[in-house]
Formats: sequence, C-alpha cells, structure tokens
Amino acid sequence: MASSSVPVYLKDENLTQETRDLLSSLPSEKGWLVSQMYQFEGSWQTQALVQGIVNCQKHFEANDSYVILATLAKSGTTWLKALLFALSHRHKFPVSGKHPLLVTNPHSLVPYLEGDYCVSPEVNFSELPSPRLMQTHLTHHSLPVSIKSSSCKIVYCCRNPKDLFVSIWHFGRRLAPEETAEYPIETAVEAFCKGKFIGGPFSDHNPNKVLFVTYEELKKQTEVEVKRIAEFIGCGFTAEEEVSEIVKLCSFESLSSLEVNRQGKLPNGIESNAFFKKGKVGAWRDTLSESLAEVIDRAAEEKFGGSGLKLSS
Repeated sequence: MASSSVPVYLKDENLTQETRDLLSSLPSEKGWLVSQMYQFEGSWQTQALVQGIVNCQKHFEANDSYVILATLAKSGTTWLKALLFALSHRHKFPVSGKHPLLVTNPHSLVPYLEGDYCVSPEVNFSELPSPRLMQTHLTHHSLPVSIKSSSCKIVYCCRNPKDLFVSIWHFGRRLAPEETAEYPIETAVEAFCKGKFIGGPFSDHNPNKVLFVTYEELKKQTEVEVKRIAEFIGCGFTAEEEVSEIVKLCSFESLSSLEVNRQGKLPNGIESNAFFKKGKVGAWRDTLSESLAEVIDRAAEEKFGGSGLKLSS
C-alpha cells in the first residue's frame, strides 16, 4: 500500500523516543488489521494510537460542557457523530438551511480525540463551537483524567458483536497493509473473540455514569432514541417535527448519498466513502458462516452473560 494512502493512525512518523521506549516494553502481536499492534492499558492499539493516547492523557483538558461520544470502531460512530452535531447545533444550523452535514463529512465535524493527538501533543480545540463534541474509541479506564473527573456528558454506543466484527472485517480489508489483507476470516474471528483487534476487547467498553445506547435500538426506534440522547446532552426537543427532520438529515441514506461522503479523503488519509457500507442490523449473515457466528455468540455470552445486556442478533 502506498504511504500516501495509509491513515495517520497506521503510521509511525510522529513517535517520540518516550513512546518508542514504552512500545518496546508492551506485549505485541501481528494484527489482522495492521502489521503490528500493542497491548496498552488492557486494549490493543497501533503504535501511532499509543502515541495519541499518551498525548491525549497528558494534555487534553475537558470541562463540564463537553459531550464525548464513546464507541468501538464500526459501532455506529459516523451516524452518532452526525446526530450529535445536528442535535447540539440545531439552533445555529437549522435543518432547513445550508447545513454543514450537507457539505462536510461527520468525521471532520467531530474530532477523533486520540486520533488527532497521534500527530501532535499540541492540539487546539478552542475553535470548536460550544457545546464541544469529541469522539473516542478508548475504554473508560484509558480516558484522560479530566473527562472522568468533570461533569461532561458521555454517550456510549455498542453494537451486536457479529455485526461489529463483520463491519471491522470489511473496513480493515480495505485499509490493511498488503501483508495482512488476505488474513483468513476464521483466524480473524478467533482473534476478535480474544479481544485482539484495534480498540479491543469489545467487553471492556462499558463505562459508568453515561447514556448507554445500542446500535440496534437506534435503528429500531430512531426518533425515540434521538430524543433520549438530546435530553441527556441538554438540548431536548419541543416540537415533534424537528426530531424527524434531524433523523432524516442524519440517516444512512441521506449521508451516504452526499458527494462529500462519496468522493475524496479525510485529513487522516481514509477515503470518505469507507465509512458507509450498509448500516444494517443482521448484515453479518452475508459474511459469516453459522459456525463462525456461533463462535462469536459464545464469546459474547462469556463476556456479557448475567449482565442483563441484550443485543439483537
């Protein structure tokens, strides 16, 4: 893969000597999305993301007005970014006007916290409109102290593990270095169930004192869940029509059809259309055999059994 097409979080140009020394002390394995990944604070990361996490933990200062979207990758992040932006700024940017989402990819409107810190410790979020929205794939344990100690709101979204795996699988095959592009799906499922993928394991992403949302419920009753999110972040609705307008603006069909999300690349090097595949619940059936699906189901039951968490299959 040509270096120009490699996303920022797969590169190593910005590693400090401190981080290189840290990486040398961490458990590492050949990855199925990247050539090498490292276990840092309980989750698996690329070396660039380890640098980003270290920078983020040292330098990021949250305050009570921040809204943090926390997800594993490919768990509805793009959709939630669009919804949170539209909800938080709907008075400044009415849906009926020239809305930023019509001309800007959601990932450019809501910063990827540790991803932005991959490049430099000097990240300036002061120009973001208030309330400031951030997105992270970090576990609650690895979040900067300022996020955990402040009263900022955290919206956490999880997804059925089978659909999560399949979405990561297709996304990774599109971005992965050549040496891992043909990684067998059976081996990838085994690694996924052991938590060995970027941001994994999936069972460690349930922080406390947050609004918990599932991708499946968001798909099933979108307006109900959107109103619940709006109330939580302090911008509840007064008119039913406004809810449906925002839901339509941020829908998969709407966002995926926009030229800004079909052409070009984001600043991190990822093609804009890579974030729009199907967005369907149960799409795992198109990729996984029944036997591989059962492997993931068993792993999920071991992790979540007795928790009361029910994810649609």
